[in-house]
Amino acid sequence: MAFTINIIANAMTRSDSLSGGDRIFIECARRWAERGNIVNIFTTEDGLKVCQRQNLVNANYFLLPSVRFRGLGIFYLYIMRTIKACFKFSRISFEDSVVYSSSDFWPDSIPAFVLKRKSKNSEWVACFYLFAPSPFKSSSDIRYRGGCAPFSLRNLAYYFSQRIAYWLIRRYADRIVVTNQLDKDIFIKSGISPTVVIPVYGGADIKSISQMASSQDFIYDGCFVGRLHPQKGPLELIRIWDLVCKVSPGVKLALIGNGPLENGVKNEIKTRGLEGNIDVLGYVDGDDKYKILKSSRVFLHTPILDTGGMAAAEGMACGLPAVGFDLPGYEFCYPRGMLKAPIGDLEAFAGLVLNLLHDEDLYHQTRKDALEFVQGWDWDKRAEQILEVLKSGS
Repeated sequence: MAFTINIIANAMTRSDSLSGGDRIFIECARRWAERGNIVNIFTTEDGLKVCQRQNLVNANYFLLPSVRFRGLGIFYLYIMRTIKACFKFSRISFEDSVVYSSSDFWPDSIPAFVLKRKSKNSEWVACFYLFAPSPFKSSSDIRYRGGCAPFSLRNLAYYFSQRIAYWLIRRYADRIVVTNQLDKDIFIKSGISPTVVIPVYGGADIKSISQMASSQDFIYDGCFVGRLHPQKGPLELIRIWDLVCKVSPGVKLALIGNGPLENGVKNEIKTRGLEGNIDVLGYVDGDDKYKILKSSRVFLHTPILDTGGMAAAEGMACGLPAVGFDLPGYEFCYPRGMLKAPIGDLEAFAGLVLNLLHDEDLYHQTRKDALEFVQGWDWDKRAEQILEVLKSGS
């Protein structure tokens, strides 16, 4: 008997990039559908383009149009997407199935709640991937980053909107998927049963990566993959690479990704005179991304607000030892294969990169640890793990 999964992926606002949460549901949904399950995806025009580009072809798509609201700005776009989806789901139901919200953002979580309440004998599995830091609290109260959370209307809106989603998910979701044991602990402290909250880390396409030949000649000494957003530390990355270049002037970095800080990153590179040391490659995915990774020596993972992140796992799968900041969540998701610098210590981070580039024994041992550890991140295994979560209540 086919198992039905209704995925709410209504929050995607760009068709030329892919967030970690989107990656998780797309990679898993493709495998669920290939195994004969019925996968229904409720998404926008942007989401449809992303899913099709990622070869998610065996799913049933239900479009939630939102193009005409783009000119309203991100906040009003999210509000309109939420309202339209709730109105649509108030008129339909899917009996005896699972409702899977792909993020805690309102366009995903609130319509998923409506669909779950409308559909008899259905269960809501809610994804909650990152707690927003309070813009009112000092650094001692923020788990994932140094310094205070920037006080701005945008961050204020994000924080309070997530508090509403958090309350809704905590009260009504049948199961909650998080990406780190730390986040599970927060839900447990709020009174949620430990059996309800399941930490599920991301994945890597181990099979495809292993089938690709490794580069005999390294083109890049370092590689970064990630959204160019303050959370991912792209400006810190440039400053770190500047420190590396001061010791080893000829080194080159491949910078893969796009996002709101793209112009800021390019200006920082120009200001520091690093045009010859950094190639800004934009958004690259699939085999093209793996080829770049396999032609690089070290993976630089610079998020300053994170609980997991899959980019480093992809780098490790390609044979790159990684360097990151010592975020609390990384003791769970990256216990091996990554050297860790104190949060915000750019000089220490650069020093670890230089150690890997110059110490062959350290390089090969860390690379070995990375390759061994990342085998557990295979997408086939991860899809099966999450499918068991979805089926556990049926």
